[in-house]
Amino acid sequence: MELHILPAGPIQTNAYLLTAPEVGQAVLIDAPEDVWAEVEPILRQSKCRLAELWITHGHWDHTQGAAEVVRESGAAVRAHPADRALIETPEVMRPFTDPSIRLEAVRVDHWLAQGQRIAGAGSEAEVRHVPGHCPGNVLFYFEREKAAFVGDALFRGNVGRTDLPQGDSAQLARSIREQIYTLPAATAVYPGHGPETTVGEEREDNPFVRG
Repeated sequence: MELHILPAGPIQTNAYLLTAPEVGQAVLIDAPEDVWAEVEPILRQSKCRLAELWITHGHWDHTQGAAEVVRESGAAVRAHPADRALIETPEVMRPFTDPSIRLEAVRVDHWLAQGQRIAGAGSEAEVRHVPGHCPGNVLFYFEREKAAFVGDALFRGNVGRTDLPQGDSAQLARSIREQIYTLPAATAVYPGHGPETTVGEEREDNPFVRG
């Protein structure tokens, strides 16, 4: 499995494209605005078909480009049902977004659940529910690759904001301790914004949620 990190959209949200040329399939994790322009050439070069789009959570900056991705690729969409309203009726976010932000709905094909295992890009990921930043925030943990894609739950030296509607700081801290810090220390953590880190680094040094 090959990893392509693709920051995109107005606030440089990280999208992660996982390609597996040996099986000709790919998975995209999150879809910020206009990310398809970056994804499509990689798919063509690697001779991969985008099979699925996995959404870590429903906030607009992670889903703005989802409808375009689906139209262009036919990818099936997976997300957590707690964020259904945000993804399928994104206008509910209008009161706390800039009026110029484009919001476009996308239909979810498969709903995710805690502990579920899903196949993609020639590998397998475990789904872990990490609410607090957003009710439906999930992470995708690839044990073989020692990698976790965590959305906006945890960043290098920081944690996700909880001042948006349905945010809960106590719940987020509990989610991080129970669902992220319990992963092996060497696990690479790929957040929704900014650089990667590791579970061990954050468990020891994160000033907001100590291990």
